[in-house]
Amino acid sequence: MKNREKTPSEVAFNREYTETVGEITSPNPRIECRGVQVHYGEKLAISGVSLDIGRNEVIALIGPSGCGKSTFLRCLNRMNDTIPACRVSGEITLDGRNIYDPTVDVVPLRAQVGMVFQKPNPFPKSIFENVAYGPRIHGLVASKVELEEVVESSLRRAGLWDEVKDYLHQPGTSLSGGQQQRLCIARTIAVNPEVILMDEPCSALDPIATAKIEQLIDELRSQFTIAIVTHSMQQAARVSQRTAYFHMGRLIEVGETARIFTNPHHQLTEDYITGRFG
Repeated sequence: MKNREKTPSEVAFNREYTETVGEITSPNPRIECRGVQVHYGEKLAISGVSLDIGRNEVIALIGPSGCGKSTFLRCLNRMNDTIPACRVSGEITLDGRNIYDPTVDVVPLRAQVGMVFQKPNPFPKSIFENVAYGPRIHGLVASKVELEEVVESSLRRAGLWDEVKDYLHQPGTSLSGGQQQRLCIARTIAVNPEVILMDEPCSALDPIATAKIEQLIDELRSQFTIAIVTHSMQQAARVSQRTAYFHMGRLIEVGETARIFTNPHHQLTEDYITGRFG
Protein backbone atom coordinates (compact mmCIF):
# COMPACT_ATOMS: atom_id res chain seq x y z
CA MET A 1 0.00 0.00 0.00
CA LYS A 2 1.34 3.42 -0.91
CA ASN A 3 2.04 5.66 2.07
CA ARG A 4 -0.02 8.82 2.39
CA GLU A 5 1.89 11.99 1.58
CA LYS A 6 2.47 14.20 4.58
CA THR A 7 0.72 17.55 4.67
CA PRO A 8 2.94 20.66 4.72
CA SER A 9 2.08 21.21 8.38
CA GLU A 10 3.16 17.65 9.25
CA VAL A 11 6.46 18.17 7.45
CA ALA A 12 7.01 21.38 9.37
CA PHE A 13 6.09 19.60 12.59
CA ASN A 14 8.68 16.91 11.96
CA ARG A 15 11.35 19.54 11.33
CA GLU A 16 10.70 21.66 14.39
CA TYR A 17 8.34 21.27 17.34
CA THR A 18 6.81 24.40 18.79
CA GLU A 19 5.23 24.87 22.22
CA THR A 20 1.58 23.99 22.85
CA VAL A 21 -0.77 26.60 21.44
CA GLY A 22 -3.39 27.87 23.89
CA GLU A 23 -3.67 28.14 27.64
CA ILE A 24 -2.52 24.94 29.37
CA THR A 25 -3.45 26.21 32.83
CA SER A 26 -6.85 26.27 34.51
CA PRO A 27 -8.00 28.86 37.07
CA ASN A 28 -9.26 26.07 39.34
CA PRO A 29 -7.24 22.95 38.56
CA ARG A 30 -7.90 19.53 40.03
CA ILE A 31 -5.09 17.85 38.07
CA GLU A 32 -1.88 19.61 36.99
CA CYS A 33 0.52 17.91 34.57
CA ARG A 34 3.97 19.33 33.83
CA GLY A 35 6.52 17.93 31.40
CA VAL A 36 4.95 14.47 31.25
CA GLN A 37 6.91 11.96 29.18
CA VAL A 38 6.12 8.30 28.60
CA HIS A 39 8.49 5.70 27.18
CA TYR A 40 7.61 2.17 26.10
CA GLY A 41 11.07 0.67 26.23
CA GLU A 42 13.13 2.96 24.00
CA LYS A 43 10.12 4.40 22.19
CA LEU A 44 8.97 7.87 23.26
CA ALA A 45 5.15 7.81 23.28
CA ILE A 46 4.40 11.09 25.10
CA SER A 47 6.75 14.07 24.92
CA GLY A 48 6.71 16.95 27.37
CA VAL A 49 2.95 17.33 27.87
CA SER A 50 1.83 20.04 30.30
CA LEU A 51 -1.88 20.49 30.93
CA ASP A 52 -4.30 21.39 33.73
CA ILE A 53 -7.69 19.74 34.11
CA GLY A 54 -10.14 21.97 35.94
CA ARG A 55 -12.72 21.12 38.56
CA ASN A 56 -16.22 20.33 37.29
CA GLU A 57 -15.21 20.48 33.65
CA VAL A 58 -15.19 17.97 30.84
CA ILE A 59 -12.02 18.04 28.79
CA ALA A 60 -11.93 16.08 25.52
CA LEU A 61 -8.65 14.59 24.31
CA ILE A 62 -8.71 14.24 20.53
CA GLY A 63 -6.28 13.32 17.78
CA PRO A 64 -5.42 10.61 15.25
CA SER A 65 -4.99 6.98 16.24
CA GLY A 66 -1.66 6.40 17.95
CA CYS A 67 -1.16 10.05 18.90
CA GLY A 68 -0.82 9.30 22.61
CA LYS A 69 -4.13 10.54 24.00
CA SER A 70 -5.10 7.23 25.65
CA THR A 71 -1.56 6.77 26.97
CA PHE A 72 -1.75 10.23 28.52
CA LEU A 73 -5.17 9.48 30.01
CA ARG A 74 -3.82 6.33 31.68
CA CYS A 75 -1.05 8.39 33.26
CA LEU A 76 -3.65 10.25 35.31
CA ASN A 77 -4.40 7.26 37.56
CA ARG A 78 -1.18 5.32 36.99
CA MET A 79 -2.78 2.61 34.87
CA ASN A 80 0.46 2.53 32.88
CA ASP A 81 2.13 1.04 35.97
CA THR A 82 0.67 -2.30 34.87
CA ILE A 83 2.85 -2.26 31.70
CA PRO A 84 6.38 -3.47 32.61
CA ALA A 85 8.16 -1.63 29.77
CA CYS A 86 6.41 1.68 30.45
CA ARG A 87 8.22 4.56 32.16
CA VAL A 88 6.53 7.83 33.12
CA SER A 89 8.44 10.99 34.04
CA GLY A 90 7.46 14.57 34.76
CA GLU A 91 4.95 15.60 37.41
CA ILE A 92 1.22 14.95 37.76
CA THR A 93 -0.50 16.35 40.84
CA LEU A 94 -4.02 15.68 42.12
CA ASP A 95 -5.18 18.44 44.45
CA GLY A 96 -1.54 19.47 44.82
CA ARG A 97 -0.08 16.02 45.59
CA ASN A 98 2.26 14.28 43.15
CA ILE A 99 0.52 11.00 42.30
CA TYR A 100 3.87 9.44 41.30
CA ASP A 101 5.38 10.05 44.75
CA PRO A 102 6.66 6.68 46.06
CA THR A 103 4.46 7.04 49.15
CA VAL A 104 1.23 7.14 47.09
CA ASP A 105 -0.83 3.94 47.24
CA VAL A 106 -2.29 3.28 43.79
CA VAL A 107 -5.36 1.44 45.14
CA PRO A 108 -7.00 4.48 46.78
CA LEU A 109 -5.64 6.65 43.95
CA ARG A 110 -7.63 4.63 41.42
CA ALA A 111 -10.71 5.09 43.58
CA GLN A 112 -10.11 8.86 43.54
CA VAL A 113 -9.44 8.83 39.79
CA GLY A 114 -11.79 6.24 38.31
CA MET A 115 -11.61 4.81 34.81
CA VAL A 116 -14.36 3.86 32.37
CA PHE A 117 -13.00 1.80 29.50
CA GLN A 118 -13.81 1.62 25.80
CA LYS A 119 -15.57 -1.74 26.11
CA PRO A 120 -18.02 -2.20 28.99
CA ASN A 121 -16.45 -4.57 31.50
CA PRO A 122 -18.96 -5.48 34.24
CA PHE A 123 -17.72 -7.98 36.79
CA PRO A 124 -19.16 -11.54 36.53
CA LYS A 125 -21.45 -10.66 39.42
CA SER A 126 -24.98 -9.38 39.91
CA ILE A 127 -25.91 -5.81 39.06
CA PHE A 128 -26.05 -5.06 42.80
CA GLU A 129 -22.65 -6.62 43.51
CA ASN A 130 -21.01 -4.78 40.61
CA VAL A 131 -21.83 -1.47 42.29
CA ALA A 132 -21.38 -2.69 45.88
CA TYR A 133 -17.91 -4.15 45.29
CA GLY A 134 -15.92 -0.91 45.52
CA PRO A 135 -17.60 0.62 48.58
CA ARG A 136 -17.27 -2.73 50.36
CA ILE A 137 -13.56 -3.31 49.71
CA HIS A 138 -12.65 0.32 50.43
CA GLY A 139 -14.57 0.28 53.70
CA LEU A 140 -16.86 3.13 52.72
CA VAL A 141 -20.02 1.66 54.27
CA ALA A 142 -20.73 0.46 57.79
CA SER A 143 -23.93 -1.54 57.31
CA LYS A 144 -26.03 -3.40 54.80
CA VAL A 145 -28.59 -0.59 54.76
CA GLU A 146 -25.88 1.95 54.02
CA LEU A 147 -24.52 -0.24 51.23
CA GLU A 148 -27.98 -0.55 49.68
CA GLU A 149 -28.32 3.24 49.80
CA VAL A 150 -24.98 3.71 48.04
CA VAL A 151 -25.91 1.20 45.33
CA GLU A 152 -29.26 2.85 44.68
CA SER A 153 -27.76 6.34 44.71
CA SER A 154 -24.99 5.35 42.28
CA LEU A 155 -27.41 3.66 39.88
CA ARG A 156 -29.68 6.71 40.00
CA ARG A 157 -26.77 9.06 39.27
CA ALA A 158 -25.82 6.82 36.34
CA GLY A 159 -29.39 7.00 35.00
CA LEU A 160 -29.89 3.26 35.36
CA TRP A 161 -31.96 2.71 38.51
CA ASP A 162 -35.41 2.74 36.94
CA GLU A 163 -34.29 0.19 34.33
CA VAL A 164 -32.72 -2.32 36.73
CA LYS A 165 -34.30 -1.82 40.18
CA ASP A 166 -36.40 -4.99 39.82
CA TYR A 167 -33.46 -7.06 38.50
CA LEU A 168 -30.61 -6.18 40.86
CA HIS A 169 -29.65 -9.82 41.41
CA GLN A 170 -29.38 -10.65 37.71
CA PRO A 171 -25.90 -10.72 36.18
CA GLY A 172 -24.48 -7.39 35.06
CA THR A 173 -23.52 -9.09 31.82
CA SER A 174 -27.19 -9.68 31.03
CA LEU A 175 -27.69 -5.96 30.33
CA SER A 176 -27.45 -4.33 26.91
CA GLY A 177 -24.16 -2.72 25.89
CA GLY A 178 -25.30 0.78 26.76
CA GLN A 179 -26.71 -0.36 30.10
CA GLN A 180 -23.47 -2.21 30.86
CA GLN A 181 -21.51 0.98 30.24
CA ARG A 182 -23.78 2.95 32.57
CA LEU A 183 -23.38 0.14 35.13
CA CYS A 184 -19.61 0.58 34.87
CA ILE A 185 -20.06 4.33 35.41
CA ALA A 186 -22.25 3.59 38.47
CA ARG A 187 -19.53 1.26 39.75
CA THR A 188 -16.96 4.01 39.28
CA ILE A 189 -18.90 6.74 41.07
CA ALA A 190 -19.92 4.44 43.95
CA VAL A 191 -16.49 4.97 45.58
CA ASN A 192 -16.84 8.79 45.50
CA PRO A 193 -14.07 9.63 43.01
CA GLU A 194 -12.86 13.15 42.37
CA VAL A 195 -12.06 12.51 38.71
CA ILE A 196 -13.56 10.18 36.09
CA LEU A 197 -11.45 9.14 33.10
CA MET A 198 -13.29 7.84 30.04
CA ASP A 199 -11.42 6.11 27.21
CA GLU A 200 -13.75 6.17 24.18
CA PRO A 201 -16.74 5.11 26.32
CA CYS A 202 -19.22 5.17 23.41
CA SER A 203 -17.20 3.60 20.61
CA ALA A 204 -18.95 0.21 21.00
CA LEU A 205 -22.45 1.66 21.45
CA ASP A 206 -25.32 2.47 19.13
CA PRO A 207 -26.50 6.10 18.68
CA ILE A 208 -29.31 5.84 21.25
CA ALA A 209 -27.02 4.42 23.95
CA THR A 210 -24.37 6.99 23.00
CA ALA A 211 -26.85 9.84 23.49
CA LYS A 212 -27.70 8.53 26.97
CA ILE A 213 -24.02 8.35 27.95
CA GLU A 214 -23.42 11.87 26.64
CA GLN A 215 -26.38 13.20 28.62
CA LEU A 216 -25.03 11.42 31.68
CA ILE A 217 -21.58 12.98 31.21
CA ASP A 218 -23.17 16.42 31.12
CA GLU A 219 -25.09 15.71 34.33
CA LEU A 220 -22.05 14.28 36.14
CA ARG A 221 -19.93 17.35 35.39
CA SER A 222 -21.51 19.23 38.30
CA GLN A 223 -20.10 16.61 40.70
CA PHE A 224 -16.91 15.37 39.04
CA THR A 225 -13.97 16.36 36.90
CA ILE A 226 -14.10 14.35 33.65
CA ALA A 227 -11.47 13.68 30.99
CA ILE A 228 -12.68 11.83 27.90
CA VAL A 229 -10.75 10.38 24.97
CA THR A 230 -12.88 10.32 21.85
CA HIS A 231 -12.39 9.80 18.12
CA SER A 232 -15.68 11.57 17.48
CA MET A 233 -15.21 15.30 17.05
CA GLN A 234 -18.99 15.70 17.17
CA GLN A 235 -19.01 14.03 20.57
CA ALA A 236 -16.16 16.23 21.81
CA ALA A 237 -18.09 19.29 20.69
CA ARG A 238 -21.25 18.11 22.45
CA VAL A 239 -19.89 17.06 25.85
CA SER A 240 -16.76 19.08 26.61
CA GLN A 241 -15.92 22.60 27.68
CA ARG A 242 -12.21 22.34 26.78
CA THR A 243 -10.51 20.31 24.07
CA ALA A 244 -6.88 19.19 23.82
CA TYR A 245 -5.50 18.09 20.46
CA PHE A 246 -2.66 15.53 20.46
CA HIS A 247 -0.39 14.65 17.54
CA MET A 248 2.59 12.27 17.51
CA GLY A 249 2.81 12.18 21.30
CA ARG A 250 2.67 15.93 21.78
CA LEU A 251 -0.03 18.30 22.94
CA ILE A 252 -0.43 20.63 19.98
CA GLU A 253 -3.29 22.88 21.05
CA VAL A 254 -5.72 23.30 23.91
CA GLY A 255 -8.56 25.73 24.46
CA GLU A 256 -12.28 26.22 24.83
CA THR A 257 -14.06 23.61 22.74
CA ALA A 258 -16.11 26.10 20.74
CA ARG A 259 -12.96 28.00 19.78
CA ILE A 260 -10.95 24.88 18.90
CA PHE A 261 -13.63 23.67 16.49
CA THR A 262 -14.43 27.02 14.89
CA ASN A 263 -11.11 28.85 15.00
CA PRO A 264 -8.13 26.54 15.65
CA HIS A 265 -4.85 28.43 15.93
CA HIS A 266 -2.43 25.66 14.91
CA GLN A 267 -2.32 24.35 11.36
CA LEU A 268 -2.15 20.72 12.53
CA THR A 269 -5.34 21.19 14.56
CA GLU A 270 -7.10 22.71 11.59
CA ASP A 271 -5.91 19.92 9.30
CA TYR A 272 -7.29 17.28 11.66
CA ILE A 273 -10.62 18.99 12.29
CA THR A 274 -11.20 19.61 8.60
CA GLY A 275 -10.44 15.98 7.76
CA ARG A 276 -7.17 16.42 5.90
CA PHE A 277 -5.69 13.61 7.95
CA GLY A 278 -6.55 11.38 10.90
